[in-house]
Amino acid sequence: MNPNKLIAAALLSICALGAMAQGVPPPQNVLQLSASGTVEVQQDLLSLTLTTSREGPDAATVQNQLKAALEAALTEARKAALPGQLDLRTGNFSLYPRYTRDQKISGWSGSAELVLEGRDFPRITATAGRIQTMTMGGVGFGLSREQRARVEGEAQAMAIERFKAKATELARGFGFSGYTLREVAVNSNDQGYPRPRMMAMEMKAAQADAPVPVEAGKSSVVVTVSGSVQLR
Repeated sequence: MNPNKLIAAALLSICALGAMAQGVPPPQNVLQLSASGTVEVQQDLLSLTLTTSREGPDAATVQNQLKAALEAALTEARKAALPGQLDLRTGNFSLYPRYTRDQKISGWSGSAELVLEGRDFPRITATAGRIQTMTMGGVGFGLSREQRARVEGEAQAMAIERFKAKATELARGFGFSGYTLREVAVNSNDQGYPRPRMMAMEMKAAQADAPVPVEAGKSSVVVTVSGSVQLR
């Protein structure tokens, strides 16, 4: 077929589809609504960050000092590592120059991080207390994958039941006998309320190899069901 005829045919098809779309009446008696389910649960995942910093006249010296401190910390931490209970990962490793007022390099600074994470709080805090080459940089709490999946299931079931109950109530309120589901979306998130008890001054005063004091809080897992229903 001639290319011009193909183009013309395509344009006619597009115009026809547009005309059909314009002729379709908008949906009637459609109701938009949403409902949420919330479950509060104890946080069971601890993430503890250890850090160290060094300064020196040249980059190689600072880098080697950081590597030595990190390797010593890893050697100690690996003794207690256990999948899911205490997992290790290195964090930020940075090296940068220090400048004088006339923008000349006067030396080098750097820092390194090691993260201890897992569900076994005593194992993690005791391990952190035994590491001598790094100090506490931060602590955070959250939900493990298993805990989140279990709680999300509960919150989702709650949100669905509330969505159905609200749809039924509104349908009857508007004089309809019921409804049919048109479309639906499910979203989930969790809001943490940690209560960390890790303070630098307390750490310095405590025994060098004492466990790091921490206390987890709770998270609220929220699942929202939203969508539209056709009243009938």
